[in-house]
Amino acid sequence: MHFPLPQRRHVLADEGIPGVFPRVFGHEAVGTVESVGENVETLKEGDLVVPTFMPECGDCPDCNSSKSNVCSGFPFTVFPGMLRDETSRMKDSKGEVIHNFLNVSSFIEYTVVDVASIVKVDPAIPPEKACLLSCGASTGVGAAWKVAGVELGSTVAIFGLGAVGLAVAEGARLQGASKIIGVDLNPNKFEMGKVFGLTDFVNPKECGDKRVSEVIKEMTNGGADYTFECIGLASLMNEAFESSRPGWGKTIILGVEMHGAPISISTLEILKGRSIVGSLFGGIKTKSDIPILVKRYLDKELHLDPFITHEISFTEINKAFDLLLQGKSLRCIIWMEK
Repeated sequence: MHFPLPQRRHVLADEGIPGVFPRVFGHEAVGTVESVGENVETLKEGDLVVPTFMPECGDCPDCNSSKSNVCSGFPFTVFPGMLRDETSRMKDSKGEVIHNFLNVSSFIEYTVVDVASIVKVDPAIPPEKACLLSCGASTGVGAAWKVAGVELGSTVAIFGLGAVGLAVAEGARLQGASKIIGVDLNPNKFEMGKVFGLTDFVNPKECGDKRVSEVIKEMTNGGADYTFECIGLASLMNEAFESSRPGWGKTIILGVEMHGAPISISTLEILKGRSIVGSLFGGIKTKSDIPILVKRYLDKELHLDPFITHEISFTEINKAFDLLLQGKSLRCIIWMEK
């Protein structure tokens, strides 16, 4: 069966990681187990599962430590093959190899995923909600919960209010933050973010001669307890750091720097007690923590429904990219069967 694929030159990078094609993209998904390998004992046919780009083998020092979610048994890479042998299980009608993407490859009816990257979830959760926990929602909520450890009554500033940034707000809300400031150029994001706990909004275009960090310091009496960069620009990473409070302010970097640029942080400010840390998949241990998030959703604590702004069929996949590029969608659910 042939489905039209998005013809978008501007989603390809001219620099950075070399592209390998043909390739099946997509890394945020939910599915039902069709069959399992002979040595797979934790899953069975019919299980509702969430595939993730982050493995959790359960045996390595990192998986057995509370300090890391980056499995050293299967280190995170972007190679275009399976975890254990770096080969692909997909071929086209001519027998030519079609490469994988981030351990998942979800823009397809059937995919093959290593058991280390599969999370069994409670079938009570609607599949379109479970899908959100495969990457974006878990990444943001986890950053506030697992990486920052946002405390009751603390202040938070979030740079970039896409789905991940709004998920950070949701995580901060769940943690009990008293002030959650969103920073974005799109004024519509404030209304969208209120359901996730946003209390304040800063549009950099409306700061006059002041830097965003100056505005945030004024709003928080000296700087936010926790700041998050969710876009991927070194300049904003620095601005997020400058927005944090001297003494104990913590900056969490979630965005992948889109130009490969380094960041430059004043060592004096580090000496004053500020810190900066990276966050891959929000510090979430996939098999351990995603079921917790599922339960919090089923218990009506975690907000997932507002992330879904559109639902379309797979044959309309180009429309999903259009909505994303136009800034009209947070998450567009793509149904295979509709």
